Amino acid sequence: QVQLVESGGGLVQAGASLRLSCAASGRTFSSYNMAWFRQAPGKEREFVATISGSGAGTNYADSVKGRFTIPRDNAKSSVYLQMNSLKPEDTAVYYCAAKARITGWGDTSRTAYGVWGQGTQVTVSS
Repeated sequence: QVQLVESGGGLVQAGASLRLSCAASGRTFSSYNMAWFRQAPGKEREFVATISGSGAGTNYADSVKGRFTIPRDNAKSSVYLQMNSLKPEDTAVYYCAAKARITGWGDTSRTAYGVWGQGTQVTVSS
């Protein structure tokens, strides 16, 4: 089973950009559909973006569409979250998640993902 480690979080001002990274262990990274979720204090964990194993398909939450992108590099067993035009409401702990490619991609429910990273904090000041 793949293991995930996120990095790249931090404190930025509104309007800034930040790039999160998620490094996966194992040799079959392309067999996993990947996603990013986030959880703000006192709120449930919510879907942010997902990408298919090949990288051909992506899906975004309406709240981040046009500002965030989710590229992946299968050769480096990594997926990223490029966040532009950050807003204070983007403040949250961001989690990387994986699900087997064979089960289909595009899921926005956290229950569809069986592997999670430890999370990385993103704080956007106004």
